[in-house]
Amino acid sequence: MAYRLSGLLLLLFLLFPFILSAQDQDQRAREIFEEVEERRNKITYEQTDMQMVIYDSRGRTRNRTITSYSYAKEEEEKSLLIFEKPANVKGTGFLTLSDGKDEVQKLFLPALDRVQTITASQKGDRFMGSDFTYEDLGDQNPDDYTFELISEDEETAILRAVKKEDSQYAYVKFYINTGRYALEKAEYFNEKDEMIKRLEAEDFTNVDQDVWRANKMTMFDLRENRKTELAWSNRTINKTIPAWRFTERVFRRSN
Repeated sequence: MAYRLSGLLLLLFLLFPFILSAQDQDQRAREIFEEVEERRNKITYEQTDMQMVIYDSRGRTRNRTITSYSYAKEEEEKSLLIFEKPANVKGTGFLTLSDGKDEVQKLFLPALDRVQTITASQKGDRFMGSDFTYEDLGDQNPDDYTFELISEDEETAILRAVKKEDSQYAYVKFYINTGRYALEKAEYFNEKDEMIKRLEAEDFTNVDQDVWRANKMTMFDLRENRKTELAWSNRTINKTIPAWRFTERVFRRSN
């Protein structure tokens, strides 16, 4: 018995440096993700024009023109999307409010003159027929994930992230450019370890000191051979946006 115990203690002693190393790597992964979020939130106010193009499996397209507003300060984040074109979606609004812990998403449908709160069971639904889901468009709070550092070189860190609460994904791989601390790619996996979606970001602009924004993102649905492109233009940085714009009142004003 004493022999077995001493053998176990010896094994733990030999493995201890590797256990610490794994913990250090996971902490490094979290720090990288936190730095991405910190730099992203350095911009308090942002207004942009957006073009959404949805491609189906046969290459047919649907186009959307959107105005985007966002606010971030400390743990409070707010964002608003208002659809401008085409006529059949004009006035549709999507409002996201987050205080660091709780998140509320509201969708305004002008045809019904109704504001719908997105429930947990709807987070995996397609947003306005696109390949982005409501979960994809939600807040990416580091506290919501457990992280693992898969690899890191001079330019790119690959993180494996598992959401602590319910998610449509088993895990996500984030590819972070550690020169500008910006997300360049994300791969989404199911419980069978199959990649089901992929997000690619490109055409980055340094909009402020150490703050980079992608001017184009493409979400690929690998199961249905679809994709959705989002392109940003006409960014206005840190020009105050009135508080009412991030309330349900804005939906009636926009129609």
